[in-house]
Amino acid sequence: MKVSVADAKNKLPQLIKAAEDGEPVTICRRGVPVVDLVRTTTASNDKPKFGTLRGKVIEVDPDWWKPMNDEEVDELLNGHH
Repeated sequence: MKVSVADAKNKLPQLIKAAEDGEPVTICRRGVPVVDLVRTTTASNDKPKFGTLRGKVIEVDPDWWKPMNDEEVDELLNGHH
């Protein structure tokens, strides 16, 4: 099934139902296919498990958000450490 973006906005519940029933839905913008709506193959009711990354997140550089100076930019671009 192919539908326009405007139709997709108006018919989203029906399109989701069609995809759930196994019918791929292609959404087109000005006649050009841009997105395929397909059923998720791994339907899972598992809730995210909080704490699974505990101890695995490593803060590399506490100043990562600060702007780089010219020397740091040169090092990054030229691959020198």
